[in-house]
Amino acid sequence: MSSSPTTSQLIEKADAALKAGNLKDAEKLYEQVLTTSSAGNANTTDTSIQQQHLRDQETALVKLGEIYRDQKNADALSSVITQSRAFMSSTAKAKTAKLIRTLLDFFTSIPDSYDVQKQTLTDNIAWAKTEKRIFLKHSLETRLVGLQLETQQYRPALTLIDQLLTELKRLDDKMILTEVHLLESRVYRGIGNMAKAKAALTSSRTAANSIYCPPLLQAALDLQSGILHAEDKDYTTAYSYFYEAFENLSAQGEEGLRGGALGALKYMLLCKVMLNLPEDVNSLLTIKLATKYAQMRDVESMRAIARAHQERNLSEFEKALRDYRDELSSDPTIRSHLASLYDNLLEQNLLRIIEPYSVVEISHVAELVGQERQGVESK
Repeated sequence: MSSSPTTSQLIEKADAALKAGNLKDAEKLYEQVLTTSSAGNANTTDTSIQQQHLRDQETALVKLGEIYRDQKNADALSSVITQSRAFMSSTAKAKTAKLIRTLLDFFTSIPDSYDVQKQTLTDNIAWAKTEKRIFLKHSLETRLVGLQLETQQYRPALTLIDQLLTELKRLDDKMILTEVHLLESRVYRGIGNMAKAKAALTSSRTAANSIYCPPLLQAALDLQSGILHAEDKDYTTAYSYFYEAFENLSAQGEEGLRGGALGALKYMLLCKVMLNLPEDVNSLLTIKLATKYAQMRDVESMRAIARAHQERNLSEFEKALRDYRDELSSDPTIRSHLASLYDNLLEQNLLRIIEPYSVVEISHVAELVGQERQGVESK
């Protein structure tokens, strides 16, 4: 009578099926690894065999997550995360927190998965609370705040932040405290409360000063500092923060690009434009760190804005806003500063036309600047 295949043998078969493109077979084999539990290994006292069994289960969970991520199947990915709880109950807490974070990261590649992601987080927060896994609960709640921030659900985010801060201050967990205060600053900035946004950022930096701050978190702090200085029209200080963040993120390679290296570069270019130094945009793109981004559409959008601004050309400015709508409108920081730049440009164009005259005809001025009469009249 032949014995059942071990989990390691099942993993090998599943990997081979995946490589050959047989997703259904690979899926079934990875599922089998998870359902095999420790049947064949539980009776043995060899801890190395049991540890290998757990490693195989972890591999199967991550591989299944990758398959569903590539298939853009949010519901199936959610069920894998729920399945992983059984595995988590028998392994180290730090390891399980890392595994669940890895699986949750897969959601970022799946469009329109907000509802499933929110429900998955809520379920797992409740589970972590029941299991008294406090660190995991805080980590998941922090992620939920980030999700609420992305979808502009500022009020629920603030409620959860207040609850989190109360618990974190009691535990004195400086790392998560830094992250939560940073999220708090971003939420307050989202609702337009700049005083509280600055206060929260100061609290975040204070917490960060007493620990080793990972590069990506340090870059996020610098980005937020730059954004708040830009809101105060202090573009010179904002630029220096954005440069720090860009340098830091570029050094992280692919992880840095996901962390916002390209966004930091766009903010640097925006500062140059807002400082009336559009000619610096091209020279900035020749520095070593920026060259690999120079041909990207996001950067090209800022180049087009700089050209239009340099030539004081309103119609070119509008054309750039139309041609690069996604690149220039998706980010609220860039959108709001470009709106103010557009107003200034329109004002300058109108002043240039009406300056020589003591009496002007509004319709004629509107025609000259290529705008609607009503808009020109109100301006």
